[in-house]
Amino acid sequence: METNDQLQKKFRKDGFVFLPGFLNEEEVKQIHIHLEKLIKEKVPGMPQEHTFYEDRNAPSTLKQLQTLFSYDIFFNQLMFNSRFEKLAAVLLQDNVTGKNMQYFNKPPGIGKPTPPHQDGYYFMLEPNEAVTMWLGLENVDEENGCVRYVKGSHLKGVRPHAKTTTLGFSQGITDYGRPDDQEVWFNTKPGDLLVHHALTIHRADGNSSLNRTRKALGFIYYAEKAKEDTLTKEAYQQKLAEEIRKASV
Repeated sequence: METNDQLQKKFRKDGFVFLPGFLNEEEVKQIHIHLEKLIKEKVPGMPQEHTFYEDRNAPSTLKQLQTLFSYDIFFNQLMFNSRFEKLAAVLLQDNVTGKNMQYFNKPPGIGKPTPPHQDGYYFMLEPNEAVTMWLGLENVDEENGCVRYVKGSHLKGVRPHAKTTTLGFSQGITDYGRPDDQEVWFNTKPGDLLVHHALTIHRADGNSSLNRTRKALGFIYYAEKAKEDTLTKEAYQQKLAEEIRKASV
């Protein structure tokens, strides 16, 4: 197992770290149990800006949920004062604030690609110091949409973004695909954890499998020294919520 110093150095150099087996089989099982309960009992009453579907008229196409910790004490405890929060503090070398916990899925055959983007573009922080964690809940590979990173891209600042057609990922990098964009990707198993810096460029393929889902949890933590441009962020979120409402009509 790598030391905290080794993890910090790798994170600062590459913009991401991979921690296989971060959670064990029983811990992953409990997440599945609570997810199923939340989807059955809470999702019907959640606001549209917290629920995203490939087709809103087909419940089986649920692809993303926001702020899970707001709806279930189990996820609240997973998010705050947890191993995930402590790891975020180690990597950012600062106290941290938990901002979001998300559920992701790419339904078989119709799960769309996640466009290349930098999470920090959405966060609107100064300095842009934050991490996103991606916890695999089942086997994920090239067929069903593994996460792909551009190593060292967090050191080059924010790239230009523009509106995409992918609901739940409204902004994507406009100049992606330059020759120096060398991608790194991982086959992951349930309980494996990927952590990337807010400015690390990443994307994921669609799910081309006809019978495999691609379920995961996402955790977002901001460094204490990172300050939000709250007015700009609120305006962006209001605009996004309006676009979601229009798209669901």
